[in-house]
Amino acid sequence: MLTNTTIITDIKQIIAQSRENAVRAVDFQRVLMYWHIGKRIFEEEQQGQERADYGTYLIKYLAKQLEPEFGSNFGRRQLELFRQFYRTFPIANALRSQLNWTQYRQLLRIGDPDKREFYIGESIKNNWSSRQLEH
Repeated sequence: MLTNTTIITDIKQIIAQSRENAVRAVDFQRVLMYWHIGKRIFEEEQQGQERADYGTYLIKYLAKQLEPEFGSNFGRRQLELFRQFYRTFPIANALRSQLNWTQYRQLLRIGDPDKREFYIGESIKNNWSSRQLEH
């Protein structure tokens, strides 16, 4: 009978780490999806003649088409957030995989880019949760 608990501890750590990595990967794919949706909305708006009116119409139209099939995460307010997300973070490669969508939503509320970068760095360095970032 094997009584070495080190191997059990090691395997449990491997399982826990792999699960955490999987969750982070899924979360980051969601962040990228929202970024790409925001980019597409922004690009479409830039081709409209009267941008403000067209932007309002476009968001309402998209929400009407997407929300019934994909749920409230694709309603008017969320689509506006996706567009704002793209405009605030225009370079996809600069997005941080350590941050989830809830954290990015909180960061969008910070108007000062330097302050926002500070909180991004602190969140990553200290492994802050969304709740910790909020305070």
